[in-house]
Amino acid sequence: MGIKPLSREEIKKMTVACRIAADTLTYLDKYIKVGLTTQEIDDLANDYMLSRGAISACIGYHGYPKYTCTSINQVVCHGLPDSSILREGDIINVDVTSLIDGFFGDTSKMYMIGEVSAEAKDLVETAMMARDKGIEAITPMGFTGDIGFEINKLVTRKGYSAVKEIGGHGVGRKFHEEPFVPSFGKKGKGDRLIPFHCITVEPMVNQGTDEIIEYNIHGSNIKYYNTADGLLSAQFEHTILVTDAGYEILTLQ
Repeated sequence: MGIKPLSREEIKKMTVACRIAADTLTYLDKYIKVGLTTQEIDDLANDYMLSRGAISACIGYHGYPKYTCTSINQVVCHGLPDSSILREGDIINVDVTSLIDGFFGDTSKMYMIGEVSAEAKDLVETAMMARDKGIEAITPMGFTGDIGFEINKLVTRKGYSAVKEIGGHGVGRKFHEEPFVPSFGKKGKGDRLIPFHCITVEPMVNQGTDEIIEYNIHGSNIKYYNTADGLLSAQFEHTILVTDAGYEILTLQ
């Protein structure tokens, strides 16, 4: 693959980018509620990143026209901010990537709007647990399959399904780079986890089938995805630094 580990100075820059991304989601906590539009979320996130000296890596990326991705209910990922209004019982994933000093910090989390159903709450909690189980499987020179195996085991035991086609990725000097980090796999298989390189772990967990439907975004090569059966989907994402002794989560809130 030819992955080039980050230098000590680059890791410092990466840490700053990830801190801003995580703080952006924390900033949104007090605003995301019933009646807010996803466009307003997009504007708030952009304003906050700018206030910290960063810009959004999303806007203009392969023609993507917004600063964030806002994926409500059955939208799996890359939901486009617009005039959609958050309603009682909705769940929404907000995905932000900050760019500062040439480095990218990528993170997302779910918000539950007002009183949500017990089923929706369980799905959201499972998605967070799946991300954390995947992270716990990271070892230096381990394999991406180790991560996917643990994610898929937890998700299926809870009666849900993990999306196969989309997953985590390398991140750092570029927004998306090798390796692909799947939400399923076999231990000891897949790509190596190179020390002092960053990856995202971001399982997308569906209530029903793992099948997804792809939709075009006007003027962009980026697609957005819905669950094929219209049931709910949930996702959490951290950027992780693989170290020589284990890992460090760079986007902790």
